[in-house]
Amino acid sequence: MERKNIGISGLAAYVPPFKVWLEDWCDWSGNQWPKIREVVGRSFRVRGSNQSVYTMAATAVMRLIDQYDIDPGRVKFLGLGTESSTDNSAGAIIVKGMVDQALVASGRPPIARSCEVPEFKHACLGGVYGMKSALRHLALDGAGGQAIVVCADIAEYARGSSGEPTQGAGAVAMLLEENPTMATVDLVNSGSASDYRIMDFRKPMLRFCGQDRSETHQVQDFPVFNGKYSTTCYIDETLHALTDMYEKRDVVPIDYLRAVDTVFMHRPYRRMPETGLAVAYLFALGTGAPEDRAELASYCYEAGIEPDALLAEMSSKPEIARLADPEFVNFEAYPLTMAVFRIFRAARRYRREILDKLALGSDTMLDLGNLYTAALPAWIAAGLEQALDENHELAGRELLTLGYGSGDAAEVIPFYVAENWREATSKIGFAKAMEVSIDLDEAQYAALHDGRRVSNLDYIPNHEFVIDKIGRSDERQFQDIGIEYYRYVS
Repeated sequence: MERKNIGISGLAAYVPPFKVWLEDWCDWSGNQWPKIREVVGRSFRVRGSNQSVYTMAATAVMRLIDQYDIDPGRVKFLGLGTESSTDNSAGAIIVKGMVDQALVASGRPPIARSCEVPEFKHACLGGVYGMKSALRHLALDGAGGQAIVVCADIAEYARGSSGEPTQGAGAVAMLLEENPTMATVDLVNSGSASDYRIMDFRKPMLRFCGQDRSETHQVQDFPVFNGKYSTTCYIDETLHALTDMYEKRDVVPIDYLRAVDTVFMHRPYRRMPETGLAVAYLFALGTGAPEDRAELASYCYEAGIEPDALLAEMSSKPEIARLADPEFVNFEAYPLTMAVFRIFRAARRYRREILDKLALGSDTMLDLGNLYTAALPAWIAAGLEQALDENHELAGRELLTLGYGSGDAAEVIPFYVAENWREATSKIGFAKAMEVSIDLDEAQYAALHDGRRVSNLDYIPNHEFVIDKIGRSDERQFQDIGIEYYRYVS
């Protein structure tokens, strides 16, 4: 079968206007701002009381249609990647219904009746799985049409928890088609990895029991997580997905990592992708030529570690799931590697091999928090927009993308930038989506976070979806309890 050129032709984003500055949050919570700034970022967004994952997703899709002048009748696949859905039956069909209603109200045709509407769930990787499914659809029975995949999530953590400063909310919609105008997505040479890790980050339904929902409809979707163990899982799954890609492409790992100059990764917080890429670089040095192993040895000697001991650890293939025990959950799976990483982070090469490759769009991401499934496409959108603003020449270049979802799974997918990427990128409007912001004080933040209404917020929705009401009927003749009804504010 002839391989088709399929990929991304458009990106559009929505983030709620309500912003918490992490410096302010540190004052409220007693945390250290310099440490939070270095590890986490600058600010995060909070969803409003009349918002849900569906309102954000539908608003992002509407922006995509408007910004790229999409004919809705050509859209034969609308996928939703999320881990924040509030309905265990419907998913992307809710988004389609909302968008259709708004389109028809404005005198335009709805999305095609023959459109497929799947929802994808695997923690933060759901959007990447949705994109892969859409690309396969376009290569087979959906050939000649267009696909939209929207990634939308609300990252919430209990106040006082270690995850609280990494919160976030938002949505990013992607337009996919043959002969893309932004970037070709190379699934043939991608890498995959998955392994069951029990409890690094989970959302069991039992968490909902006993929640007081008397004031608003909002369910507090706090995860069960173990931070140190989650970082270990992220690093290990990244290594395995990269290895799968190296083997498929028959490349020397360290030569490949040095050659690629732009990398986008799943980003729960600032430090995580830096750590993941840096550890991957160290592992690649260990399988490289003598001069590469000499570089690795120099970091080892400075750390007081024998190089042979480090190489033995790197080839040991630890069973990470065995650490999923209260007694061992804070142990390092790769203790020698992490000690060497701390030395490498202070080395001159660290900027060139790690920070510079992660630079495009990274400053914008400091103000988004964790968007779960939307984190990776948001970073890609921000990075392409920065490249356009700074007149980088990306045409024909490879962008390495890495998605990750707790539980665990990872996907490493090469993108190749299209020749006419500038025109498509000029329509993203990511910076514009970030412009609308309302700084929250401590009381306002606490109220929104806890699911209480805030009456003194000066914000009027504009060209976005909101929750109009929540069904409360639970009678034999008619039931709509808990069902959200939506309205598009034009």
